[in-house]
Amino acid sequence: MRSWASRPSKGASTAPSEPPPGRVARAEPALERRSPRRALSLIGERRYPTLARAGLAVLLLGALLWALPLRRPGEEGGHHAQHAAPPLDPFEKAGVTELTDGQHGPPVRLATLDGRAATLADHADKLVVVNFWATWCEPCRLEMPTLETLWREYRDRGLVVLGVSVDRGAPRTLIEPWVRNQKLTFPILLDAELRTSRAWRVTGLPATFLVRPGGEVAGMAVGAREWSSDEMRALVETMLPAAHASH
Repeated sequence: MRSWASRPSKGASTAPSEPPPGRVARAEPALERRSPRRALSLIGERRYPTLARAGLAVLLLGALLWALPLRRPGEEGGHHAQHAAPPLDPFEKAGVTELTDGQHGPPVRLATLDGRAATLADHADKLVVVNFWATWCEPCRLEMPTLETLWREYRDRGLVVLGVSVDRGAPRTLIEPWVRNQKLTFPILLDAELRTSRAWRVTGLPATFLVRPGGEVAGMAVGAREWSSDEMRALVETMLPAAHASH
């Protein structure tokens, strides 16, 4: 009879041992003993259904959460609604810095490219876009078509664009072909000695100032902008003479 107390060596099985002569072999109880490996196997068999049910529950919970309507912070009824960021105003949307000091800009009196003289005071009843630029300024070249579009769209409603060239010495042989190539039709002023740009504290190009009807400087932008964008149009609409008069 095989003894459950004896274990086979790894990879081999052993025959049952015979009792010594003159000794009666002790009968083993007829109980089925399971090896540790079999016991673990049975435990695992009982555990698999439990794990399967737990996994199914997790999947169902995830599906339920995914199906719930997503409420973003700040939306009505959301738990973060009280912390919603305030909406951007027209200046911020257009990328223009609003100036709230109510100051008037320095006087502007310069020769124009066509040989006349122009002043900022000539347009005191209009919204004036004063743009400082130069022929060697690549960002200036990129934004010029949008300034032309803005000028053409709003000039009949009281908007004026004044393009102030800061090319030192105002070389007409350089400026005139440049303006012609850009197909610009708004007035071009020549700041040959850079006095006007210094008075307006221009430190980078392009530099653009929005002057309300009456002369108050309302905003400024340093660097190229898309002056014909929807956001810029919305800002301009709030400062046109008709809108200014309604306030």
